Amino acid sequence: MSDNLPNNTNASADDRNVVMLTHLSVILFGFLGSLVVWLMHKDKPEKAFVSEQAKEALNFQITVLIAYAVSSVLMFILIGFLLVFAIVILNLVFCILAGVAASNGQNYRYPFSLRLLK
Repeated sequence: MSDNLPNNTNASADDRNVVMLTHLSVILFGFLGSLVVWLMHKDKPEKAFVSEQAKEALNFQITVLIAYAVSSVLMFILIGFLLVFAIVILNLVFCILAGVAASNGQNYRYPFSLRLLK
């Protein structure tokens, strides 16, 4: 799922671990983990891999929050309950896939993600 992004095999093991934990932390903490990591590393050019992947995780979690808002409105016609279940499963799967890719030093692009932060 890396759309023409180069792999960061030269990223340090610490950077790969931070990025992996950033992607996986959203399962428990929502967008807060990725927001904190992105804010800490966004102005450090030597941490471009960490910053880019934290921003990617944050963009996806913002998309997930928007999807939750839409599905909560749709709960009045009962389809929202199915959407919430689908959103939870997709969020879990994509975060795990991103964590695995990050541990291998690969740039991961979430599908269906709005790119709100550039």
